[in-house]
Amino acid sequence: MRATFDYSGCTVMVVGGTSGINLGIARAFADAGARLGVASRNPAKVDAAVAMLSRPGRRALGYAFDVRDAEAVAKALTRFRAEAGEIDVLVSGAAGNFPAPAHRISPNGFKAVVDIDLLGTFHVMKAAYPHMRKPGGSIINISAPQAVVASPHQLHVCAAKAGVDMVTRCLAVEWGPEGLRVNSVLPGPIAGTEGMARLAPTAEARERISASVPLRRFGTPEDVAGACLFLGSDAARYVNGAVLMVDGGWALAGAPLGFEPQP
Repeated sequence: MRATFDYSGCTVMVVGGTSGINLGIARAFADAGARLGVASRNPAKVDAAVAMLSRPGRRALGYAFDVRDAEAVAKALTRFRAEAGEIDVLVSGAAGNFPAPAHRISPNGFKAVVDIDLLGTFHVMKAAYPHMRKPGGSIINISAPQAVVASPHQLHVCAAKAGVDMVTRCLAVEWGPEGLRVNSVLPGPIAGTEGMARLAPTAEARERISASVPLRRFGTPEDVAGACLFLGSDAARYVNGAVLMVDGGWALAGAPLGFEPQP
């Protein structure tokens, strides 16, 4: 049985919502009736996502910016507020990743992932704050199991995503008194995503990962979207500062990756 949510009359922004898991999240909010905005760095992807997510009588709005550029983020979210109204739900999902052993990660490579995942999350949340509905607003950060499970070839991502989850907790405490909830969602192995293609590039690796998930399957973008629909809704009105695994129990089993550590 699937839960249903009604977001008619609500304004939702999904940053990173033009591909992969985040596009699935955006589609779920659009299907639930939200006034929707999506953003990413690539203007062509933004245009394609807007076309896909628009519904009869309800056009999605799109914005192209780099989350590392605080000024660009702030300008775009100010424009979204002017065009769509107070933001009821913000999903911050921009991310970067590449598998590499720690001794081969360059300072620039490490910095790039931290700047996109951690600093970018801060830029998005800070820029959205004055435009969020208070009380009643919900911020959902898309993190990863690497935030809590030490993973080979993922030092930079582990550090960045652990930071994202601590930002979630800190702002849940700081912004909670204003009625603004902040939570994290940590998707596990999700089929058909660019990230999983990088971390498990072979059929053997994918089979190994699938077998390591207690539910014995990869997740889908719809699985993650369901958690976000819940966290954005009144059904989760007392959920604040949560770090919610949506991984089929993968992290409990150690979250083994699909590649073998290299010397």
